[in-house]
Amino acid sequence: MLIRKQAEINEVTTRESRKFARGFRLLVINTNKRDEAINAKAKLYQYFPELKSYLLYQSPYYKLKAGNFRERKDAETYQKKLSAFFPRGVFVMNDIIEVRPDKEQDVSQ
Repeated sequence: MLIRKQAEINEVTTRESRKFARGFRLLVINTNKRDEAINAKAKLYQYFPELKSYLLYQSPYYKLKAGNFRERKDAETYQKKLSAFFPRGVFVMNDIIEVRPDKEQDVSQ
């Protein structure tokens, strides 16, 4: 019972600490092949563990997005790095991003 209560407290605390704002994310892959999207996510974690990734399914496509960037220039810096690993193209796109108040300076996570 205590563990369940602590889990509830943790969920509320983390939910309240997350804020959302307009920003940029990188579209790493857009495919209709699930395995290809999962492999790309694994590759992203392997080479860029500091970037938070988001795998979305919008029928019939799987979209892998990465990062939470406030500034476009920061996203473009990572875009150049990721392009070496994903030759089909990495694109900067406008999105609603997660911003942690205690990590305002480093929002790429």
